[in-house]
Amino acid sequence: MNHGVVTVVVITYNDAEHVSEAVASALAQGDAVGEVVVVDDASADDTPHVLGRLAAADPRVRVVRRAGNSGGCGTPRNDGIDAARFPWLVFLDSDDVLPPNAVEALLGAALRHDADVAAGLCVRRELPGGREIPWQPELFGSESVHDGVSLRPRTLWDTLSVNKIYRRDFLLSRQIRFPDGAAHYEDFVFTARVYAARPRLAVTPRTVYVWHVRYGTGRASISLRRDRIQNWQDRVCAHQQVLRIMRDSGDRRLLIAAQTKFLEFDLPVYLSELPQRAPEYQDAWWRISREHVRAFEEEAVSRAAPAARWRTAVLLGREREAANLRRLAELAADPPRLPPPYAGDTRRPLWDQPRSASDGADEIVLDGLADAPIAQLPLYVTAEVNPGRRLRLELRLAELYGRTAQAGPVLATVEFRHRVTATAHQCEGVWEAVPGGAGWRADVTVDAAALCEDGTITTWDARVTLTFRDGDPVERPLRAGSGLGRLVRPGRRGRLLLLQPYATHSGSLALRVTDGLAGLRTVVAGRLSRRVRR
Repeated sequence: MNHGVVTVVVITYNDAEHVSEAVASALAQGDAVGEVVVVDDASADDTPHVLGRLAAADPRVRVVRRAGNSGGCGTPRNDGIDAARFPWLVFLDSDDVLPPNAVEALLGAALRHDADVAAGLCVRRELPGGREIPWQPELFGSESVHDGVSLRPRTLWDTLSVNKIYRRDFLLSRQIRFPDGAAHYEDFVFTARVYAARPRLAVTPRTVYVWHVRYGTGRASISLRRDRIQNWQDRVCAHQQVLRIMRDSGDRRLLIAAQTKFLEFDLPVYLSELPQRAPEYQDAWWRISREHVRAFEEEAVSRAAPAARWRTAVLLGREREAANLRRLAELAADPPRLPPPYAGDTRRPLWDQPRSASDGADEIVLDGLADAPIAQLPLYVTAEVNPGRRLRLELRLAELYGRTAQAGPVLATVEFRHRVTATAHQCEGVWEAVPGGAGWRADVTVDAAALCEDGTITTWDARVTLTFRDGDPVERPLRAGSGLGRLVRPGRRGRLLLLQPYATHSGSLALRVTDGLAGLRTVVAGRLSRRVRR
């Protein structure tokens, strides 16, 4: 009964290299897919010829070619909605793929719950490495159904249009379309229109979309162009449209949830990278952000997590040059961390020392810190590296206004996780108080030779799980301290061991490691190759 009921809309522009794989993944979904409508946004490369061959090979493939390029993704998707012949719609970008049985999972959830929309898990696959990162996985833990999303406001964090199936009549009857033309972040606006229309929404825990993130290709997606201030302006503009949609819906809960989501998610994504930008970018970003956030409801700010409230207070209460951007970027990390020094005291913790000694009106209070659960505290852990065949890490945990001592740190479990395979190696240390109340210290050793893979260079990210006497364990990334750099040490069975503890882009500790002559040749060849390119 479900044969030929789904139209998969694939949009493409100058993507002859990848579009065949995308279309093949849609056709492989089985008999439920009645057609694959490929909308070519006036490609100037070999894409039209590739699409011609695909259409000739399978009658389910229909090509819609636009006469002129629209400048964005919204218009070709709208063309696909108009061209579709079947009652259910799925969207797919030409450089991504649908995993096996994705349509079956989405359609099955929609039909079981008589839903207008069904959503599933999307994974970001980083290429060429292959590491997969789930998108908003907490939203897709189990199958569920919801009449509207007001009572599940976290749904607004899922701004993707491509990890869902839509009843076409639902979109048409509510006049839900993508923004036309060169609008960026069109998914934000489209999903806001969907959510504001109060759909019956089914959720499946199955993986239904693979989002390819290609680094070093010269064709970074919009979401990866954060080094351009126009990118932030476009994102804020899209969010302003989202807020208008939510306000017009008459559901204040959606409006508040959309504002809180911006403070907790959108703002810190860019704020964490702000110290790396040029002063001109920083000034423009600060001005755009402050102007946008100033219009938010007080309730939206009060509902945000503690670190989001503190970031917002700094944005609104300090000029850019006085805001201590590096410290603010740490507070915008995921999870947030707050490095010392700490101003104020346990009774009144402050972001910084007030600029005037008048009546304290200049203070930015870290409200809620005394009552926040351990998991929400911006705990700050660093690792000083003492390298050898067995790496020794000296961990330091800052005392945070008495909250660390109150919780009682007991164990530190350091985990080195393989960046691609997710294989993990763990080691433990015991926390000891540093004299004078200067925090806590733990020594942890790891056998670096156990991380080697027969001459292959592997990369391992370090995280630490803090076990407290009072409260559940809390996981944090390790901040990289001293002792970084390339090292050569004796390894097992007389093999050479090459180590490189280093700080990641975000300042966390990571480790590259290899062993043996094969590994040494790989490193040397890599250095020679880089010199030749220079």
